Amino acid sequence: MSAAYWRRAMNTAPARTAAAPRPAEAATDAHARSDAPRRLSFLGLRLSVRHVFVLLGVLIYPFVASPFFTYQIGAQSLALGLIALSLTLLAGYGGMVSLAQMSVAGMAGYLVAIFGASTATAISLSWPWWLAVALAIVLAVVFATLIGWLSVRTEGIYTIMITLAIGVAFFYLAQQNYTLFNGHLGFNQVFPPSVWGIDFRTPVPFYYLTLACALAGYWFVKLLVRAPFGVALQGIRDNPRRMYALGYHVTAHRVAAYAVAGLLAAVGGVLITWYNNRVSPGSMGVGVMINILVIAVLGGVKHPIGAFLGAIVFVLLQNFAIDLVDRERFNLVIGGVFLAIVLFSPDGLLGLWALLRARLPAGTATSSNQRRQA
Repeated sequence: MSAAYWRRAMNTAPARTAAAPRPAEAATDAHARSDAPRRLSFLGLRLSVRHVFVLLGVLIYPFVASPFFTYQIGAQSLALGLIALSLTLLAGYGGMVSLAQMSVAGMAGYLVAIFGASTATAISLSWPWWLAVALAIVLAVVFATLIGWLSVRTEGIYTIMITLAIGVAFFYLAQQNYTLFNGHLGFNQVFPPSVWGIDFRTPVPFYYLTLACALAGYWFVKLLVRAPFGVALQGIRDNPRRMYALGYHVTAHRVAAYAVAGLLAAVGGVLITWYNNRVSPGSMGVGVMINILVIAVLGGVKHPIGAFLGAIVFVLLQNFAIDLVDRERFNLVIGGVFLAIVLFSPDGLLGLWALLRARLPAGTATSSNQRRQA
């Protein structure tokens, strides 16, 4: 069945085409018409002026920031945001909270080290970087698909527990296996390549590499959720029984969502491995898995841009919270910020921004009315 048929089937409200529009609807339509000239169209997506400013800002960021902020803050935030984006796709649009996304990213990082070059010369195969990266991403997507195949038959807390169990099992497997994963030592000196004379080990080129991957992932998710597959996935999230009755294969759509999310997590895993120049069991421990969930919820799990916003806040706290508290109490700071965001805005930082925007016009209109009455 097509997505258009699903939209017609789900739309059970009576038609009101002949009725006059309500004042709120008329005001909304007028606002949309007035806002139309300020929007552009790019690859089927509507871009507002703020999107253009944000894009220009991230492009010129390395020219105004120091190498530390370019590499440590910018590149790391984009790589972590791409992994959190995979969780956003699953949780926000599929209704499936997976704690194994960092395990998929860790699998991709390990495979890059195994197929490529590292200090563990007895294990690493030293294949060309492009072949190592391609195989690592493909096998990591297969791993994510298997995780989805195991977990989609459950819902709610059981899905979280199954994915957590898979992540913990993979962590101990990598820590205790020395033949393939080199045990607790992992792989060191897993460097990004040099392509066409560009050394991606330096901060600025690596930042633009992560930015290109992050933008590609963001636009891909934005287009996917508007495609028939994305619309059907959201319908399955809201009412899986009704979608099954309409002829959709609910399990196949959910497993496919895990595969697509695995692709995003795998690319982010390769980037974060190159960023750290190493991969080890600590790269995908329980704490790191929880961090990805915190990042997604902080930004707003229902918005693709929220993954990157949450990553920026997380990385800033990670680097500068130690100036206020001890390094051992960093998790306390993160937990406090997380609780504050969840309590005051279940939709994350983007929810706070939406509430602020909704209240500002009302406050302005109230003050203007008071001035007129005075």
